[in-house]
Amino acid sequence: MNAPADVISSLPASPIAAIEAITIYVPRDSTAIALGANEVASAIVAEAEERGIPIKLIRNGSRGMFWLEPLVEVATAAGRIGYGPVELEDIAGLFEANFINGGDHALALGLVDQIPYLQKQERLTFARVGITDPVSLDDYLAHEGYAGLQKALSITPEAIVQEVLDSGLRGRGGAAFPTGIKWKTVANAQAGQKYIVCNADEGDSGTFSDRMVMEDDPFVLIEGMTIAALAVGATQGYIYVRSEYPHAIAALNEAIAVANARHYLGANICASGKTFFLEVRKGAGSYVCGEETALLESLEGKRGMVRAKPPLPALEGLFGKPTVINNVISLASVPIILARGGAFYKNYGIGRSLGTLPMQLAGNIKFGGLVEKAFGVTLRELLFDFGGGTASGRPIRAVQVGGPLGPYLPESLFDTKIDYESFSAVGGTVGHGGIVVFDETVDMAKQARYAMEFCAVESCGKCTPCRIGSTRGVEVIDKIVAGSAAGYDQPKQVDLLRDLCDTMINGSLCAMGNMTPLPVLSALNNFPEDFGIEAVPAVAEH
Repeated sequence: MNAPADVISSLPASPIAAIEAITIYVPRDSTAIALGANEVASAIVAEAEERGIPIKLIRNGSRGMFWLEPLVEVATAAGRIGYGPVELEDIAGLFEANFINGGDHALALGLVDQIPYLQKQERLTFARVGITDPVSLDDYLAHEGYAGLQKALSITPEAIVQEVLDSGLRGRGGAAFPTGIKWKTVANAQAGQKYIVCNADEGDSGTFSDRMVMEDDPFVLIEGMTIAALAVGATQGYIYVRSEYPHAIAALNEAIAVANARHYLGANICASGKTFFLEVRKGAGSYVCGEETALLESLEGKRGMVRAKPPLPALEGLFGKPTVINNVISLASVPIILARGGAFYKNYGIGRSLGTLPMQLAGNIKFGGLVEKAFGVTLRELLFDFGGGTASGRPIRAVQVGGPLGPYLPESLFDTKIDYESFSAVGGTVGHGGIVVFDETVDMAKQARYAMEFCAVESCGKCTPCRIGSTRGVEVIDKIVAGSAAGYDQPKQVDLLRDLCDTMINGSLCAMGNMTPLPVLSALNNFPEDFGIEAVPAVAEH
């Protein structure tokens, strides 16, 4: 587990002990921990004690520049000076270089806020991430925390919904459904009990923005869910977190306990007479539980299988009651919308894609991490201006955006703007903003096969096109790759694969089945040579 969030080294009595403690930040984010942050934090405390230097160590969140983790920051009069990536053997040298006062060192990065990777972003949802102690409510309040809730408590539920409608916020989990419309539907539903459910089952490849919010700024999610509850008349909420996120679960539970103790949750929120109780629920590792109705089934203690719609969860959701289901980033975007107004938020973005999206760079990328930008940035800008190209130094051949069900995009589409409409126009999906990069050594036929195999393994099994279609898809791709040398009529097998994909797209009950063909067909169409195909037949519009 993480080291204590706020550790002040105990020092022997000496003249230097009267000097004000120097504040040092070491992230408690799980990526930083995996790279040695806990050990670095302990070593800094031990070295400071040995040298008789008073320090205050704060375990902050990650700034999202993962190639620099563990990133150690020191508070100085000029601002926070960064050093990274710091390893255990660097600690003594940092002290020798007087890093506690911003001294020069080979790992010195200067003022962290002025690092170009951060300077070029528009951080709204992630405004506090990497800056504050994630589980300190006082730190949260000092950085505009709960300003949105205070505004929500001063206006009517209808006005709260209207602010969200005015902001243009759309679901950040993949479907991009207008958040305000979903809230309005639940608000207008007549029921004695309503629920707020946060979908934190972040299972898409290359995604970690939900995890970072939960670990590095959990109060913003709690505040967003509380505002949603006030808007629709809900009194109970659940955060459904994937089991692979133990640090997120721990941070959420700690923050919820603090919020309850300080009356930001519970029976009398901020002495308003309003009630909202919130609990964390751990998922069991099923990818399909990222689909909202399968998630509800799991929350109810049943096997995670997709429900047929209608009825919509907004009308008959958890335990048959009206339920708001939003993902982490959607709910975490709400506090700033209420605090600063819907008009402020909609000034970011383009067209019908308003606000910002925390995009995640992963895979074969030199500078992997999180980038929050207003909609309208191009894929090429993210890959090269922020990501720095591939980690291998080879050319980028393909990029998958939107998780394992997203299509593979070739270099010719890298100038596409990242917004829902532009991506849809080229057959792409923005999804949760995960971007996975592949260099020229990738075998796209293997990637296509993996997509079908993934669906076969993760399908809930309720509908035949998904359950059986994905299994047959693996077999057909193997026959295409084997080709005539193995006695297969390759053109006939390609036609069969396209026909199978058409059945899955149009016949599956949920996105698991009807989106699996997207990476398969995009690989087939854009990289036919990897399948041993010289010419790709014309593709019918679906």
